[in-house]
Amino acid sequence: MEFSTFLGNEALRDALLRAQRSSKLSHSYLICGPEGSGKRTLARLVSAAMQCSDAHAPCGRCSACRKVFAGNHPDVITCVDEKHKQFGVDSARTVCSDAFVRPNEGRRKVYIFPQELNLSAQNTLLKVIEEPPAYAAFLFLSTNAERLLPTVRSRCQELRLAPLPEPVLLDALRQRCPGKTEQDYRSAMSLSGGWLGQALEAIEQAGLSGRTAKFAHSYASRDKFALLELMVSMEKLNRDEFCEEMARWRSLLHQAMRVTAGLPGSKEAAAIAKSHSPSVLLQTIELLERSADQARSNVGVGHLCGALRSTLLKF
Repeated sequence: MEFSTFLGNEALRDALLRAQRSSKLSHSYLICGPEGSGKRTLARLVSAAMQCSDAHAPCGRCSACRKVFAGNHPDVITCVDEKHKQFGVDSARTVCSDAFVRPNEGRRKVYIFPQELNLSAQNTLLKVIEEPPAYAAFLFLSTNAERLLPTVRSRCQELRLAPLPEPVLLDALRQRCPGKTEQDYRSAMSLSGGWLGQALEAIEQAGLSGRTAKFAHSYASRDKFALLELMVSMEKLNRDEFCEEMARWRSLLHQAMRVTAGLPGSKEAAAIAKSHSPSVLLQTIELLERSADQARSNVGVGHLCGALRSTLLKF
């Protein structure tokens, strides 16, 4: 699980590897890239490298690495404001206070911010980012670096992800999704823009089945009863199953967004694009992403399904 396992982005990987081997990993990183670009994967790798004591960290084998990759390391904290669309100032103050409490068991205390921060929260965090405790680290994930204040950005090392070259992406799809046709792989690649996460989701959605197919039909047809039944049926999913479903739904809506821009997409995506405006699609994508982030922060799936149900029925 070393940095070399992260596909593409050779210059970025080499820089992180050099920093890790010289014990100079930064206390603050800004990881930038679109949905499906690998921001969360890279954040986990960086977090594991900060906790791992192996010479080739992250080794992926030690207890610290396994806990980070399983999402249950007590000193790797995903920061999500469950009550608001953006990470707010009260939550930022909590992080600032917690940052001065020493790690439970890890070498460092790592805070991951997958949610967009409002301006007050950014200003609140500025001091602790500028002069953090020696053990504290902050990883900000963003689709657009410009959403962060220049004062925050200047205190972070920016890791800007790049799309994968065609041979690398095709090889990854063949390895991870065996049994598909070459046309399936190339079609997924063309829909993805070079981003592995989007390509994998595009392949999974070729011929939708199960809950994703039900969501596509009920959302496109605005069938509120079918959507209600679907959300009720999902309340018993475990956290990982719920997050995977949210990722599939987001990928479908991203395809629908591309269809509205005149780009190719599946017939299900085309039906959704016909029935919902781009602004509504964007709101729904953000809602699904926020729900997945909350699930990763141990909010109950049943509670999230109830909240999703009430909000989706308004669209």
